[in-house]
Amino acid sequence: MTIINFILHIDHHLIEIVNQFGNWTYLIIFAIIFIETGLVIFPFLPGDSLIFAASSLAVNPEYNLNIWWIYFAVLLAAILGDACNYEIGAWSVRQGTKHTWFNRLINQKNRLAAENFFNRHGPITIVIGRFIPFIRTFVPFISGGSNMHYGKFALYNVIGGIIWSGLFTVLGAFFGNIPFVKEHFSMLLIAIILISVLPILIVALKKRIKSKKEFH
Repeated sequence: MTIINFILHIDHHLIEIVNQFGNWTYLIIFAIIFIETGLVIFPFLPGDSLIFAASSLAVNPEYNLNIWWIYFAVLLAAILGDACNYEIGAWSVRQGTKHTWFNRLINQKNRLAAENFFNRHGPITIVIGRFIPFIRTFVPFISGGSNMHYGKFALYNVIGGIIWSGLFTVLGAFFGNIPFVKEHFSMLLIAIILISVLPILIVALKKRIKSKKEFH
């Protein structure tokens, strides 16, 4: 099972996890969200889609999951994950070039995109970045590396975590079991990803247009 297959068919794989592990599913969901948000080298793990799929299963009596446990598992993982990533970012700056192997593990294009987004929007990026795949993994890392005061970071981290976790939990609970959504889940997931990265594309396009005007 490849990671792409797991992400695109997260709904089916999550059913397998629930059937095999039962209540341990909450811990598995916590672990995936924590790793995606907390470890800067794993930005490709599913976040939005996992919450959506888990919430849709939780409101289906067949799977015996509690929607509130899903929400709190995701919320806790999101907040702790970002806090961990902040510390990793601060550590990487303190270490400088002593650990060049670590920098080689990081996708530098995604890191640069997150830095540009962060520089453009400031601390609110910690909230906005939650909704953008890849960017949400790098924003707390960059926040730690920029020496942002942890108190300010923590405030935006908690606000972003509450909104992000709550929104996709509600969406999954209300729309996840609609027949059309269930039948076209992979296409819906791709659409969510495209919509999520739209702000980055708009910023990049504006920057390119501005550069061309300045050049001419």
